[in-house]
Amino acid sequence: MKNNFLTRLWPAKPFLRPAQEKALVQGIQAAEKNTSGEIRVHIEKKLPHQDPFERALAVFQELQMHQTRERNGVLFYLALADHKFAIVADEGINQVVPDGFWDSIRNEMQAAFQEKRFTEGLLKGIAQTGEKLKAHFPYQKDDENELPDTISKS
Repeated sequence: MKNNFLTRLWPAKPFLRPAQEKALVQGIQAAEKNTSGEIRVHIEKKLPHQDPFERALAVFQELQMHQTRERNGVLFYLALADHKFAIVADEGINQVVPDGFWDSIRNEMQAAFQEKRFTEGLLKGIAQTGEKLKAHFPYQKDDENELPDTISKS
């Protein structure tokens, strides 16, 4: 399943101001609060000659998101100069979400991005992902935050 699209509406610089980045990290933390699931955001300046979904898969591996105990990590990948993004979810969560779930999130994010509401679009996608993770992977008392909540960049 490919989860990427092209939009020519990304701003030039900077993509995220410090307050926006802080809001995204807080959004990730809130989304992960009641689940064992893990959510990451990765931002690259330019896509290195690959399909954005394939690149997102590689970043997913680089960030070791495939090593979560329940295989329930989700990555939001953005390539700024190329105006592309992808959503990658591990097999644990992919097995339990309904068909079209990731497409629905992508479409809502795209709508926000087209209106230049980038932080809001990401926050909405993160929140919806967190709700689905919570439903299928509720927090257990022995859960630990397996991955950093910070936004990774390259």
